[in-house]
Amino acid sequence: MRSGKGPLVTYEGIIGHRATLELLAGEADRPGHAYLFAGMAGVGKATVAQHFAASLVCGSDRCTSRVLRHSHPDVTLLGPEGKTALGVEQARAAIAQAVLHPVEGDRKVFIFDDASLMTDAAANALLKTLEEPSASTVFILIVDSEDDLPMTIASRCRTIRFGRVSGEEMAAALVERGIDPLRAEETARIAGGSPGLALAFATQPESSEFRRLWMSIPSRVTPQPGDAFLLADEMLGAGEPLLAALREQQEAEISQLEEGGLDAPQAIVDRHERAMQRAGSALTVSGLEMLASWYVDAVAAQHGAPLRNPDLATAELARVRPEHAVRSVENTLDAVFQLGQNQRPRLVLASLFTTLGSDT
Repeated sequence: MRSGKGPLVTYEGIIGHRATLELLAGEADRPGHAYLFAGMAGVGKATVAQHFAASLVCGSDRCTSRVLRHSHPDVTLLGPEGKTALGVEQARAAIAQAVLHPVEGDRKVFIFDDASLMTDAAANALLKTLEEPSASTVFILIVDSEDDLPMTIASRCRTIRFGRVSGEEMAAALVERGIDPLRAEETARIAGGSPGLALAFATQPESSEFRRLWMSIPSRVTPQPGDAFLLADEMLGAGEPLLAALREQQEAEISQLEEGGLDAPQAIVDRHERAMQRAGSALTVSGLEMLASWYVDAVAAQHGAPLRNPDLATAELARVRPEHAVRSVENTLDAVFQLGQNQRPRLVLASLFTTLGSDT
């Protein structure tokens, strides 16, 4: 049980989001009844949510450890059923538990992971509880954007926004963890603002090869669609060795639970699968952003400006006309937008590579 003398959870080990963590630490004694954690996938919203939940229910390091291991009776993690929708039965089950007294402390916390996948029926079921909250219950809904939820739900939550973590901040955090500075910088660039991916990839030698492949695209594109599809398949597969590191981390989390005599909740298993899908998408976006930076440097090299990628050969950059490079940056960033609209990655990449090869 909390003592009411201030937050006991220091958020140690979390990379970035300093201002957000300070705000949440200040609310630990008198929290709101519902929070909306909003921000791009992979920036650490779910991790921060678990630490915040621990600060609300715990009074010891042992208790905090149980929350982070998903084994505390007063903290419930809910995720989409069948990995596609968070259904009304899950919402009703949470509502039924919300009216009960906490098992060990003063509060109960419900974390809705991927709340954007909540069905309309689930949202309607949850709405009444948010309108008439229990003093001992706190809800945390995790979404990519406030627009992912009905306004009736979002308006009853306090929104906490999470941005990307800067490459400099991630690289510094990796160096503090014993990673070589050059590898830390490269890993931070690949992770695209996601601390979780940065930690997973930091010790993987494949990170250098991933960047090399994406930076080789300008010299390999042709106007032939067949070549573009082959290159798209290669780029989509380039992240697989890095994703293997993430799978190892997930398996270690499951093993830790099993060693403690606990079965991994289905919500955690499903969350792992969704995390793998998001990580694959994030890697593709990171690759495209690195490709865009190549074309930015092609313009910079011909105007005497500093390069974002100082390891690139200026002679290679100078072979691309500045107007072509500018169009290529625009087309590459448009591909990032298309992926955000859930268009098929293979088609998006193949179309982009054909355009890059044709626009000479």
